[in-house]
Amino acid sequence: MDKASIATAMQQAGLAQLAPTLDQLILNSIRLSTNPSYETAIKPGQSKLGGLPDLPPGSAWPALKGAPMEFIAQIQLADAHPLDTAGVLPAQGLLSFFYDSSQQTYGSDPNDRAGLKVLYFTQASSALQRTDAPASLPAQGRARVCSIGMSDELTLPQRPNLEIAGLQWTADDQERYDNALQQLTSAEKHPIYRLLGHPDTIQDDMRLQCQLAANGVADPSAAPDRVKQLTPGANEWILLLQVDSDPSIGMQWGDAGMLYFWIRREDLARKQFDGAWVVLQSE
Repeated sequence: MDKASIATAMQQAGLAQLAPTLDQLILNSIRLSTNPSYETAIKPGQSKLGGLPDLPPGSAWPALKGAPMEFIAQIQLADAHPLDTAGVLPAQGLLSFFYDSSQQTYGSDPNDRAGLKVLYFTQASSALQRTDAPASLPAQGRARVCSIGMSDELTLPQRPNLEIAGLQWTADDQERYDNALQQLTSAEKHPIYRLLGHPDTIQDDMRLQCQLAANGVADPSAAPDRVKQLTPGANEWILLLQVDSDPSIGMQWGDAGMLYFWIRREDLARKQFDGAWVVLQSE
């Protein structure tokens, strides 16, 4: 979809009030296309999904309570940089993503911080080496390696009223918006992998969930004052990486769900990835 088709769809849906705010609602993303491959066909430091990571020599494989995590993907940022129109990602380096191989980390509990790892390497690709998976990594945590292609793609939010302060928005508006969004994305093919942009949300908006859990709130109903204090910062969280289910390569999140890595805008600007968060949503 392009901006013209989005504007037309909103007008036809009777959502003319969105016209002045479309540029605020639309976010560019980097769509990732994948193609099953072989480790020998992908050079160290190149972008890939699944397979084996490229790590600095001597690096320990990330683990959760002694159990090795699943390697999800690595992104060569020099390849993503030309498509990063907002300039939020580092221009150079390698981002590597790991996740709880038991898939018991859903992102709603403060303890879920231990169930993910986002590593940022600034070493040259020649200084990285392909690292074999620990023997104890279960089969469900070993997806087939895929090469990655990148292209730009526009995205829209699930709920415009969460993006635009003071937007007059009713339940009827949301229903018409949902229908328009469905029409705009009906031809979109799965799996959907992307860097940045708005997520392809399966359940509810995740940013407040990230904000509360990452700040130690396990039960929002038991801490209303803390929730009120933290809520304004929810929109500081942005999507870093979205990973769809693809059973054909052995990557399945719950019941045909998606895995979403989030990060605070300020942390990303500082190239600090220890505070990243992950959410698993499924049907």
